[in-house]
This record gives sequence, C-alpha cells and structure tokens, in this order.
Amino acid sequence: MKKIFFVFYICFATVILQAQYARINAVLDRLEERHGVNQNLSAEKLDGRKFVLIKDFEDHTERSFIVINGKNATYIEIFDDKKTGQSTSNVFTGDIVRSQHNIVSLRVDELEGEKIAVPIAKTLLLTKQKKTLYLIDVNTKERWIDEQMFSKK
Repeated sequence: MKKIFFVFYICFATVILQAQYARINAVLDRLEERHGVNQNLSAEKLDGRKFVLIKDFEDHTERSFIVINGKNATYIEIFDDKKTGQSTSNVFTGDIVRSQHNIVSLRVDELEGEKIAVPIAKTLLLTKQKKTLYLIDVNTKERWIDEQMFSKK
C-alpha cells in the first residue's frame, strides 16, 4: 500500500512541476519579448511606416513622428501650447540605417531643407509585442508605436 501511495505521489509531483515549468517558460518568453531579446524581425518591412511618440506636460504637448521611406527618414516635432492653443512644428530630414540585430539608427541633418550644425541622432531598437511594432530609444527608453497599430485601436 505504501508503494502505491509513493508512486502516486511521485507522478502527481511530476505533473505539478511540469505545469510550473511551462508557466515559468511562458513568463520568460513574455519578458524576452518586452525587452526585444531573441526576436528575428528582419522580415518586417519598415518602408512607408510612421512611428509616433506623444508626451504630455502641464503647459504643452509634444508629438513626434518618424516617417521612413526606404533609406530616407523624416523626423517631425509638433509642440502644442495648452494656454494659447498654438502649434509649432519642426520638420527634419535625413537618413536611416537598419542593422541585422533589430537596431535602427536615425540621423537627421536638415531642418526644413537647410543644413543644421549638429545633426539629431537616435539609436532605436525595433521590437514587436503582441503583433505591435515599436521602436524603443536605447538611451531614453521612450517607446515609439507604429501608427498603423495605434490607429487600429
């Protein structure tokens, strides 16, 4: 009788441990997805995509866009003043380079057609979470969402 109980206990413990292992593995997969680790996004086409970043402050709202057209990029900043209701914008143009490891480098050196002294450079990590593409700024951790995914919701 003790042997049967012992075998039943071992089988039950094995099933419980297997279920916990599967749950831990699912949690680790979600964490890797969140940090952009081990994602192969080389098949994702960025040509013609827009990425959006919106920051809300007490006195103004900043909306920023990155528009990718092949190897050319347009970086747009729009500032909305909450007190006066006025909007101002800056339109930068430059180029974009994509590496094999989901890194996207943006360098814009023209402001509305005129060269600027110090180009704006951003290093972004391309990641996908729940079928939504993001560009995560490596330095500031800001998350740029794909406008197509943003407008679906």
